[in-house]
Amino acid sequence: MLHHVSIEVRPDDAERVLEFLALIGFEPVDAPEAIAEYVDWVEREGTQVHLIRTPEPAVQHLGHPAFVAPDFVATTAAVRDAGFEFEESRQLWGERRGFATLPGGQKVELMAASPPAAL
Repeated sequence: MLHHVSIEVRPDDAERVLEFLALIGFEPVDAPEAIAEYVDWVEREGTQVHLIRTPEPAVQHLGHPAFVAPDFVATTAAVRDAGFEFEESRQLWGERRGFATLPGGQKVELMAASPPAAL
């Protein structure tokens, strides 16, 4: 079971990234006091995203977190309406998916459904 993924973000971009995560269903949770001054935590259905605020965040060229957006059309419309870049990609396993770009250039995949379970 995956508990969380961490994404490095510039401090000035943190609020905008939190706005994006809220659009896809994540809600704030308290980070441990010892690290709360430089992280933001959000959670959806038991999975967390930890934003690590740092002046020089790493930006993956290919690596990315992927999230299921159960109402794909409404979610991706809300993402676009909020000013985030979203580009639909080739369907896999017969479901729609695409990539949003966060303010620092990080990519996040949004999927209409999870891939079928492995046999």
